[in-house]
Amino acid sequence: MAVTKNPLIRYKILDSCFRNPYKKFTKELLLETINNKLIELFDDESHCIKLRQMQDDIAFMKSAEGWNIELAEEFESKKRIFRYEDLNFSINNAPLNEIELNEFQSAIQVLSQFEGMPQFEGIQEIIAKLKYDLKSETNQQPFIGFDTNQDLKGMEYFSLLYNAAQKQIPLQITYQDFKAEQPYTFIFHPYYLKQYNNRWFIFGLHEETMKPDWNVAIDRIVSIETSNAKFIPNTTINWTDYFSDMIGVSKPIEGKIEEIVLHFNQLTGKYMENKPLHETQKHKWINNETLEVKIKVIPNYELARLILSYGDSVILLKPKYLKDKIVKILSHTIENYKPIIFT
Repeated sequence: MAVTKNPLIRYKILDSCFRNPYKKFTKELLLETINNKLIELFDDESHCIKLRQMQDDIAFMKSAEGWNIELAEEFESKKRIFRYEDLNFSINNAPLNEIELNEFQSAIQVLSQFEGMPQFEGIQEIIAKLKYDLKSETNQQPFIGFDTNQDLKGMEYFSLLYNAAQKQIPLQITYQDFKAEQPYTFIFHPYYLKQYNNRWFIFGLHEETMKPDWNVAIDRIVSIETSNAKFIPNTTINWTDYFSDMIGVSKPIEGKIEEIVLHFNQLTGKYMENKPLHETQKHKWINNETLEVKIKVIPNYELARLILSYGDSVILLKPKYLKDKIVKILSHTIENYKPIIFT
C-alpha cells in the first residue's frame, strides 16, 4: 500500500485518536472525526473516506509494513473502543517503516544532485546525516541531471542575493558589464531572481536612476556589500506579468508586443509542437513540410538569438524589420566563414 499524502494525514489523525485517554472512539466516531478533519484541511468533501477505507488504514497501521500498532481490547455496550494498548505510543515516535525508508532514500538521491549549488548551502551535512540515520547507500551513482552551469562566475554571490531579496536588504554592488572598461559601483534594491539560459540575473531598483527593473547579471558582479540605505520596496511590478510578454530577460525601453511569424521545416516542426517557444504560441501545419508558429512577444536580443539558434530549419516571416536584422546577421556570418586567402 503506497504511502501518499492523504493516507499519511489519515494515519496521523487515527494516531491522535488512539492516544486520547479522555474520549471513547467507536468506529463511527473515528470515521466522523477523520472526515471532519479532512474537510477542515482541504475545505471540501472530496477527500472524505468510507468505513472500508478506514478499516484498511487501521489494518495497515497494525501491519509490519506500517508501525505494528497494538490496540487495547476494550468495549462499551458491545461497541469496540479504539485506543492504544500503551497510550505513550505514537507512530511519530516509532522507527520508520520500510515504505517511509524507501521514500526518504529516494528523496535523498534527488537532493544529492543539488550538492555544491550555492543556493543549497549546508545541504551536504543534511544529506550525510540522513544517509547515516537511514543507513542509505552512499556509493550510488547519480541518476538525474539538472541543466545547470556549476562553473558560472559569480555564483558565490547567489545566497547573499537570495537573502537580500527575501529580507529586503539594499546592496552596494560593484559591477562590470561587457561594455564597460572599468567596474562601477551603485546602490541596488534587490527584488527578483531570474534564471535564463543557465545564467542568473537579479532585478531591482537602481537607486541613482530609480529604474525599478534594473537588470544585474550575477556573472558580471565584481563585489557586493550591504548598504546602510533605507530599502525601497517594489510597489509597481508584478514579476510574473513582467516576463510573460517576452523571451529572456532584456526588455527594450520602448518595446511593444508584436506578432512573430515563423515557419519551421517538418522535422523541427514536430519538435516545436511539443516544446512551444512561448506561452502565447499558436501553430498549424500549412502543408506536409511546414509548421507555421505564431507568438506574441516584445522583440528583443534573446528572441533574435533564439531564432538564429534554429539555423536553416526556420524562416522568420514577420515582423519585417526583425527579418532584415536576422538576414544582416546571417550575411555577416557567411562573410566570417569565407576562406582566408594568404598572399
